[in-house]
Order: sequence, then structure tokens, then C-alpha cells
Amino acid sequence: MVPDVSTGSDSRGLIAYLFGPGRRDEHTNPHIVAAWDMAGAPDPGRDPAATYSQLARRLDHHVDLRTRELGGKKPPQHVWHCPVRTAPGDLYLTDAEWAEVARRVVHATGIAPDGDERACRWIAVRHADDHIHIMATTVRADGRRPRTHQDGRRAQAECRRIEAEFGLRRLKSGDLTAPRTPTGAERAKAERQGQTVTARQWLRERAYAVAAAVHTEADYFTVLQSLGIKVKTRLGPESGDVIGYSLAAPGDTNSAGEPVWYGGSKLAPDLSINRLRERLPDQEIADRPRFPAEPADPWQHTIAAIQTAHNALESDDDAAAQAHLAAFGDALYNIASATPGPHRAELRAAATAFNRARRSATRADHQAAHALRQAAKELTYASNGPGGLAIALLFATVHLTRAAAKWHEQRGHEQQAAAADEAFRHLQAGYQQAAAPVLADLARRAPRAATASRYEQDVRAALPDHADRILADPTWTVMTTTLAHAETAGQDPRRLLAEAGTQRELDSAEHPAEVLAWRITAQPNRRTRAAHSRSIISGTSPMPPAPHSPAAPVAMSLEGRSRHR
Repeated sequence: MVPDVSTGSDSRGLIAYLFGPGRRDEHTNPHIVAAWDMAGAPDPGRDPAATYSQLARRLDHHVDLRTRELGGKKPPQHVWHCPVRTAPGDLYLTDAEWAEVARRVVHATGIAPDGDERACRWIAVRHADDHIHIMATTVRADGRRPRTHQDGRRAQAECRRIEAEFGLRRLKSGDLTAPRTPTGAERAKAERQGQTVTARQWLRERAYAVAAAVHTEADYFTVLQSLGIKVKTRLGPESGDVIGYSLAAPGDTNSAGEPVWYGGSKLAPDLSINRLRERLPDQEIADRPRFPAEPADPWQHTIAAIQTAHNALESDDDAAAQAHLAAFGDALYNIASATPGPHRAELRAAATAFNRARRSATRADHQAAHALRQAAKELTYASNGPGGLAIALLFATVHLTRAAAKWHEQRGHEQQAAAADEAFRHLQAGYQQAAAPVLADLARRAPRAATASRYEQDVRAALPDHADRILADPTWTVMTTTLAHAETAGQDPRRLLAEAGTQRELDSAEHPAEVLAWRITAQPNRRTRAAHSRSIISGTSPMPPAPHSPAAPVAMSLEGRSRHR
């Protein structure tokens, strides 16, 4: 059961909508199921003689009293509106049951506490099987305003109790950090235009993807504009600094042909200008290399940073953990953009799903996750991951997402935990699609039996507590090929096994050999690094790529995802 509290100033317009046919003639049999006074509330749905204006005058009665006291000025945002909807496929509720829901919600939110004869006037209108609309004027009979602080959270809590008592589907509790859902009008408009998502959702995804990739606030607005998105900034009257911004999707206009603007904070709480500035500096850092020294660097840096994020989730520092979750949300967008192949769709879906898991009521210490955020930004300019590094990175994201779900669940963040679980499923599917042919090829190229026997001795020496499980793992042949490649590159297999085994515990791994194979793949090749360093000193290293606009890689990664196809 989902309540959605909002406020406004047009009571008569809302009443006309509630008792009217709906925007698509979807309203059937609109009628009042509960009210502050069922005997005194005229019901246009039951009484043809009662008109919208008559009902509006009755509901506005207390506001009119307060208006006269204020000399004709109405209180701001005096109309309180709360649709309450059951989940799809849930039990059918009778009018009497919806009336009880309405009375409990207005009591819990402070609109009309039980037994308070001076409470606000309100009505609950039903015009569909699965929801009601509760409307109130937020002026009490004594002229005071009701105590509605955190009314949205209190409505959610009451709906959780109603679900349990009525036998309804138990939904996840929120913490007021979720983005705004598209309105019915926005959804209807998207359907008319043949779009699968609304303009609000489309803009939110682009804003997240761009914020994840760019390094500065200026780049953020530049790249958005390069994607055809209209940008409008709000400047401070004295300082002239940007204090807010709004975006409009290409071709999204109102009836007057003007762009439909959405403020950053209205797209998502962490897309407001202040939240963005916590993650983006005002200007470019001069000594930060724009391009990686080696193709493998961005992938290895990101894998190492994800390992650090994993450790943060197991620490007692919730602010640092929350920062790493926010940075990981950015990383998922960049990983999807930098990873070609049919599994990219799963990675993009994972990034979208994880957006709900990247925020909670815990305030993030973004500086703590600086390494992960910067490593992920390197992927924006990276080529496809050399060797199996891209798949090793996907493997790391799968395990971090599962840890994120556990972290949220332990703290009672139900919506975030569910979102992380959804992202986990998409990442796992993407990993399996990408890894299957690579694992098969590694198994096919396994070294000779004598070499495999030698690696078996290395495993028993380096990881004696896990050796039996590793050697019995069906992916053991994959690991032998991985060790052979590392040994050819000049690395010591026994030392690599010892280092990989200490990164994280192996007891819970279903396939410990597969885990170790990807950890070893992600380890930097010291011999290659030394050779690269010598080439730089001797002046024989290849020329770095020519600088280009920060908009280019991001725009290319979003190519083909236009809202108007």
C-alpha cells in the first residue's frame, strides 16, 4: 500500500479532477467513502444536485475563516493531498475498508487526530478499485495549522501496519530519499508519444550517467547540452553563482509549446546542485592525468577501489560506507558505458536499479570514496578491458552489490536493499553472459597435467585451509590457465595465490577457484609495469591520445539511447 503526500493551493481544481472522468476516462463511479463529517459532506458522486463548487465551498470553509482573519490572504499550500494505492494484484478492499484506511492515515499524519473536534476538514474519494484520494484543507477550526511534520513518513508507517492487519502485500518502507515518481499525466504523455519512459525518468538517467563520467560542474552542464538536453541555471542575486538548475528533454513541451523543466532535486535528491558539488569540484585539477598510462590501468584501479569499498561496508563507519555506495552507483554507469557486447543492456539495467540503493538517510562522507569515484571516471576514456580484466571487474561488481544489499538490510533500509538485490540479479546475468565464453576458452587451453600438478602443490602450500575445495571446484582448470599466464608474465604463482587468498574470505564462495582466478587476473603485472616505466624513461612510449572534449566519450556511450527514436 503506497501513500503519496503532496500539497498545493487549488482545492477546487483537485475536487474537479477527483469527481471528473479522469484524464483518460479512467474514473468510474467516483464517490466519497469517508470524510470529516459524512452527514455534512455533499457527495457529487451520490447526489446529482451537489455540484463541485458547492463541495469546494464546504471544504474551504475553515480556510475562508482563516482568510478573513488574514485580510484576504490564503495560507500557502493549504491543500493536502494523499493518494493511497494498493499493490498490483492485491486484495480488493470494500468502501468500508477504504474508509478505515483513510481515517487511520489522517490520524497518523496529524490532519485529523481521532477525537479532535477542531481538526482539519477532509474527504476520501474512491474512483477506482485499487486506490483512494484523501484531500484536506490544512487549517483547523481554531485557525491553527495542523502538525504534519514528516507526514509522508508517518503515512508510510501506518500503511505498513494496515498491510499486516488487512493481509495485503507487504511493501518496503522508505526513508524519504526516493526520487519522485512520474505523475499520471507524465505517464499518459509518454504513452501518447510512444515512449517507454517518461521525460522525468529519461532525464534522471542521463543526469546520473553524465555526473558519473565528468570531472567538474562545468563539464556536467556542457555534456548535458551536447546530448540535446536544455539546461537552465538559476543564479544568486548577489554572487552571480549557480544556485540551482533545471533540465528539459528534447522535444518535451507543454500545451503552449514551451519546454517542460525539471529541477535537479526533482529528478533525484542527489542530483540537486548542492549534492552534485559534494562530488564534483568547481574546476579541473591541473595535475590529474586525463588518460591512463596503460590500457589496463583504469580496470585494475577500479577493481582495487571496489575491494576498498567492500571493506568499507564491513567497517563501523557508516558515512564512509554510504559514500562508497554512492560512488559505486556512478561506477556502474561508467562500467556499462565502457563494456561493449550484448550484456551491456544488463549492466545499464543494473545501474538504473542501483540508483535507489545509492542513497539513504545516512549522510555520506564523499571524500572517503574519492578513489573509487576517480577510478571509475577513468573508464570513461578507456578502451575495452585488456584480457579478462573487464570480466574480472564485472565479477567484483556482482559481489559488491550483494554486500550492499546486506549492508542496507542490516540497517532496515528496505527499499535500498530490494534495489541492490535487483541490481545484483542484472549484474549476475551480465557477468554470466560475458564470462561464459571466456571461461570455456580458458578451460580449453589448460596447461599440461605436470604443470597443473605443480600448481596443485602451490595451492596446498599457499592456501592449505581451502585447498580441497579449490581443487574440487569445476573451474579449477580455468585457474590453472590463469596461473600459467601469470607465470609466463614473470609472476610467482604461489605468491599470487597467497595474496589473492587474503583479499577476502573464501569460505562463502560457491566456486573458490573462479574467485581466485579473477582476483589473480586483476593483479598488476609487475614485469609489464617495469618495462612500461623503462619505455617512458627512454622516450619510446607511444604518444598519448589527443585531448578532446569531455563531452565526447559520454555522448558516445549514450549514443542510440535517444528519447525520440
